[in-house]
Amino acid sequence: MNSMRQFASSLKAKHRVSSIGEGRRVYAIGDIHGHLEELEELLAWIESDLESHEGRSDLVFLGDYIDRGPDSRGVLKRLAKEKLPGDAHHFLMGNHEAVLLDLVDGHASDGFSWLSYGGREMLESYGVKKSKILSSAGTIAKLIVETLPKSHLEFLRNLQTMVTIDDYAFAHAGIRPGKSLKKQKARDLMWIRDPFLSSKKDHGKVVVHGHTIEAEPADRANRIGLDTGCYAGGSLSAVRLEGSGRHFVSVPSRGPEWPR
Repeated sequence: MNSMRQFASSLKAKHRVSSIGEGRRVYAIGDIHGHLEELEELLAWIESDLESHEGRSDLVFLGDYIDRGPDSRGVLKRLAKEKLPGDAHHFLMGNHEAVLLDLVDGHASDGFSWLSYGGREMLESYGVKKSKILSSAGTIAKLIVETLPKSHLEFLRNLQTMVTIDDYAFAHAGIRPGKSLKKQKARDLMWIRDPFLSSKKDHGKVVVHGHTIEAEPADRANRIGLDTGCYAGGSLSAVRLEGSGRHFVSVPSRGPEWPR
């Protein structure tokens, strides 16, 4: 873990209005995109970090587990079937999972777009040959259902769009500013960028999100951004929330830069 980068929040004390309840520790993990090795390193750090913690602990995964990276299958298997550190685990739906389910459920039909969006790499991680993938673009839903284990599809169907814990709200992309958390639309929670990213508003809770790549984790008074572009040669990032503190951890990508 020598390559792992860690740093504490740099926000001034006057902004520290958000907190996690006493005795509780929450970890949020950004967009994974099929990068199992980096995920394993981050989970190992969390497990080690929890050894001295005696209270409750939560892990929140912010979505986009699949597509683009080398091992979507391994990531889904790890999250859906294997033991994870922490007491409670919350899995959010990203826009990539939403697109896949729309294809499977007949709400979208453009298999070529999904394949260019990272779907080809996902299917290849399940052992499907590139030639078969490209020849099946018109019937991609059928190929997805034939390829993915039922447990993986069930995992994807059970993903949540938002989770709130104490003074924080967790969503894949963010929220629509000016609307209460209870009135947020699923599409915004999975797809929004601006006006959310540029908003200086108090959203009622600090929003922890991924979806939009930034060079470093975004540490703002009203939001925390954790997509640091692991699939694009950046890193896989997480934040530990405890009391009023924020501690950031980033694992550099081992893969080549995107596009390949």
